Amino acid sequence: YLRAKRRKEFAAFAASYGLQYSAPDPFGVIEWPFRLFSRGDGRGAENVVWGDWQGQNVVAFDYWYFERHRDSKGHTRKTYYRFCCAQIEVPAAFPPLEIAPEGFLSRLADFVGLDDIDFELEEFNRRWNVRGAEAKFAYELVDSRMIRWLVSLDMRISFEVVGNRLLAYQRKVPAVGLAPLIGVLMAFRQRIPRVAWNLYPTS
Repeated sequence: YLRAKRRKEFAAFAASYGLQYSAPDPFGVIEWPFRLFSRGDGRGAENVVWGDWQGQNVVAFDYWYFERHRDSKGHTRKTYYRFCCAQIEVPAAFPPLEIAPEGFLSRLADFVGLDDIDFELEEFNRRWNVRGAEAKFAYELVDSRMIRWLVSLDMRISFEVVGNRLLAYQRKVPAVGLAPLIGVLMAFRQRIPRVAWNLYPTS
């Protein structure tokens, strides 16, 4: 019943914004190169909406993954983690970078292969965890303007940047919560400094 109800909510959201909707994932989004999609022991995506959003092609969807746990008696249980995601493509070839609220999926195991990067503003370091493959890119992307915006952000949203893709995600919210999530992703894109675009042009 809850799955059917959520599908109706997503379909209604898509219709109200002139987007397309599919209950099963038509794009194979979990094959996209975001590290979020490599977590856990199993994963999936559903309730996909896509189309033009203020002149930008966007794809938004439900994503989940689970971790298996075995107790001392050998019994196995699964713990599920559920998110809402929004993704856009950009004309760039950015190295991997993750920006997440401090304490949100910030276990060491979540960031294997990415360096922890600190910034001069201590308030920002307390509130945000930035990890990336190239510190130079992190400092170019997360400039003073981006830092001020992230510090002012009152939503617990995480961002991933890799290649020509930008991803924003948060814990599962009602379908109407996709609009603010997409809006934040668009605002993030608008604040990417010109120098970052120039340093990592699309190949």
